[in-house]
Amino acid sequence: MRLTVRVYPGARVTAVGGRYGTAEPPVLIVRVSAPAVDGRANRATIRAIADAFDLAASSVRVVAGATHRTKILELDGVRPDALPAVLDRT
Repeated sequence: MRLTVRVYPGARVTAVGGRYGTAEPPVLIVRVSAPAVDGRANRATIRAIADAFDLAASSVRVVAGATHRTKILELDGVRPDALPAVLDRT
């Protein structure tokens, strides 16, 4: 499954949940405590998404937007019907 996320690096705590904007398909909000330096925020984003969807980190890849706040991730082994539960987290 491909998933668009909006990343907020340098947050107080790492959290996944909520919707950014009103776009369809939905854009998932990911807050990570790691700074956007040397790929640390990307690695933290991958770990946070893997935890949120109960996946191994190796099942999550950044396929677009590696240097931007809005990224497209590829998640292996996730059904699209799992997304609404994560979007509703706040």
